[in-house]
Amino acid sequence: MSKIRVLADHVANQIAAGEVVERPASVAKELVENSIDAGATRITIEIEAGGRRLLKISDDGEGMVRDDAVLAFERHATSKIRVSEDLAAIGTLGFRGEALASIASVAKVELTTSTEGAASATRVTIDGGRMRDVKDAAHPRGTTIAVRDLFFNVPARRKFLRSEATETFHLTNLVTHYALAHPEIAFTFVNNGREVVRAAPAKDLRERAYQIFGADFLENLLEVNGGHGEVARVTGFVSAPRDRRTSRDSQYLFVNRRFVRDRMIGRSLSEGYRSILPHGVYPAALLFIETPLDEVDVNVHPAKTEVRFRRQAAVADAVREAVKNALASAAYAPSPQEQRAMPAYVNMPYVPPPPPEPQTRIEYQYQPPSGDEIARDVAAMLEQKAFVPSAVPPVPSAEKFTREVEPEKLSSNIRPLGQLDESFIIATDEQGLLLIDQHVAHERVLFDKYRALEAARQTDSQQLLVPETFDLTPAQAAVFDNLVPELENYGFELMRLSGRTVAINATPADLPAGEARNMLAELLDTVDAEKKDSARETLRDEIAASLACHAAIKVNMPLGQEKMRWLIDRLLQTSSPTTCPHGRPVILRLTRRDILKGFHRI
Repeated sequence: MSKIRVLADHVANQIAAGEVVERPASVAKELVENSIDAGATRITIEIEAGGRRLLKISDDGEGMVRDDAVLAFERHATSKIRVSEDLAAIGTLGFRGEALASIASVAKVELTTSTEGAASATRVTIDGGRMRDVKDAAHPRGTTIAVRDLFFNVPARRKFLRSEATETFHLTNLVTHYALAHPEIAFTFVNNGREVVRAAPAKDLRERAYQIFGADFLENLLEVNGGHGEVARVTGFVSAPRDRRTSRDSQYLFVNRRFVRDRMIGRSLSEGYRSILPHGVYPAALLFIETPLDEVDVNVHPAKTEVRFRRQAAVADAVREAVKNALASAAYAPSPQEQRAMPAYVNMPYVPPPPPEPQTRIEYQYQPPSGDEIARDVAAMLEQKAFVPSAVPPVPSAEKFTREVEPEKLSSNIRPLGQLDESFIIATDEQGLLLIDQHVAHERVLFDKYRALEAARQTDSQQLLVPETFDLTPAQAAVFDNLVPELENYGFELMRLSGRTVAINATPADLPAGEARNMLAELLDTVDAEKKDSARETLRDEIAASLACHAAIKVNMPLGQEKMRWLIDRLLQTSSPTTCPHGRPVILRLTRRDILKGFHRI
């Protein structure tokens, strides 16, 4: 008896839905892309219960006639491509023809659509992949599609959805991406009847960024304009080095105005900041890569969030060089042209000088040069713009000998000697030399302090004379209300004003007032949707770690002997004196044996 059978259409559609429809935001992505492809100038997204109960997308695009409205729910039905050759140059956001069929197979869907000048609109109703009704309706030009009770007939999938707050966060992030990608389109996002985003048509990306993120975000942006049209044109904005993030959540990346998650682009962006930003710190970015359609394959992932470039290395170079040029134009780094023009001696290998030739002894009387002669010589050297250092052999590096300190081998008798670069404390103990990162050491001290005070409910606040207000981004607003109780446990006093505006009335006592706003913005960005649903203890650790980082002693800060001694004593009393709250090492050791080996004494 034959074991192989052809699956029923509704089963095949549910299998496809497993690839295309991961969560409500996946549904919204497909529907918003259809609206953009339809030439919409206005798109409204309404959700209830994180999109599980209702997800409704309305647009004023070209709409559909009745036959197309019915046919659109068939598998592999699309108006975007006709022959296989079209796949080599896809210019639309949607093209697979699987989305509507997949969505309708796992939800209750109602589509209402009308074309310009049509006598009536068409309404199509489908429940779990089965068409229930097709009839006339009233509707202006455009399309409205309402998706209700997502995964109602697939309980195994429904139980894997996250909380309402998490799903709302992902939906907010999606709307933010497409609002940035298409500033010419008006976007409105409504959550449980409350308007979260309203962005009128903008003249350019900068104006749209102002609508979404506010004026403060714009102050730290540098314009990017580079690349090569035949491979990749790179435009947009990146943040100045002073605006630092601890995650990539503020990086919005687009390829031909399609938002993507691409590690290569993110890595190239970070390489543009090499030697400017420390490891583990990331810039904000709104980067748009425009490439010829035949240079990129967007058909490599069912959700269409991943792409493959034909000349990947060339695209990476274009992104990196464009970012470097943006930083150089603002005097944050030398331009690539300046780097190539560096004097040859900078990379010249060491060549020992020839032995001196014997010379005949000459007696003379020294006459110091006049001021004019000195000025002339200095001017000549400045004009050359190059100075050769005395030729000396390179000093061997001790990098291979330094090691992280194990907590059980840490002595209580640590004596500070001084500072290196006003950032690291040089100290000794019975085993040799220690190098202590003063910033992360103080982070560990403050982290333990904050967690202890929070557990005992003994937080200490400082009232601000004038409350500080700032605007949340849509994504930050999605997590703000859930974080407020935890933030107040640490000494914050926050007030939600109208819209996305927040007022800071009080801050923890140790936190400099000027750091409060940055700390909150960073925390709202880094405590993302997944972390919000984790254990409360984990969330409290995140808040304490962020608070400790912003309140801790900074690098490039001189410390006296008493301050260094105090910091070391407090560090030794913490729960983990050798690692900071983010897991980085606090202390490096160079033992006596390592020193002797370095000098070839053993």
